Amino acid sequence: MIESPPRCTDCHEVTSMSMPDPPAAQPMAHVTPGAPSGWVCRFAALIAPGASVLDYACGGGRHARWLAARGARVVAVDRDAAALDGLREVEGVTTRRLDLEAAGWPLAGERFDAVVVSNYLYRPRLAGLFELVRPGGVLIYETFMLGNERFGKPSNPEFLLRPGELLSCLPSGWSLVAFEQGEVATPRAAVIQRLCATRRET
Repeated sequence: MIESPPRCTDCHEVTSMSMPDPPAAQPMAHVTPGAPSGWVCRFAALIAPGASVLDYACGGGRHARWLAARGARVVAVDRDAAALDGLREVEGVTTRRLDLEAAGWPLAGERFDAVVVSNYLYRPRLAGLFELVRPGGVLIYETFMLGNERFGKPSNPEFLLRPGELLSCLPSGWSLVAFEQGEVATPRAAVIQRLCATRRET
């Protein structure tokens, strides 16, 4: 069993960690801007066909479309009605317009087999994201971190993860599958932090 890592105690120290790929892992490289994240593709083998998947802050729905095509039952949530409109006719995708930063947590009490988050950060909800994953499920998270301001937006520290921040948020009862952080060149130059973790059965 892969053990959860120690808490990050020095947020100024940049670390990088990656555990062995799961079976049938796929390449990490992005192909086109509309293609799913290579990080999501890499760990999609951990999502069983027919699983319930939350595409959180889905935007245009690149991951919702790709995961639904693989047989997942996807709930795509975002506050952008125009973005959700493009997903309404996609088989296997249910859309919900939600304000994910509202005072009342619109997803409280819900559980999914997998939660996918890409290019989105709202710190007051980080702990809640882990709670959305049912035991035996997986969280796949990827977004920008400090240092990205050198390459453009997002540049506001409120929207950039601190070094090791996703690791420091990993609750007890979870197993780390993989963690990476640092500069990437594709699909554009950026500084990214990525985590994949599974919630252990209780």
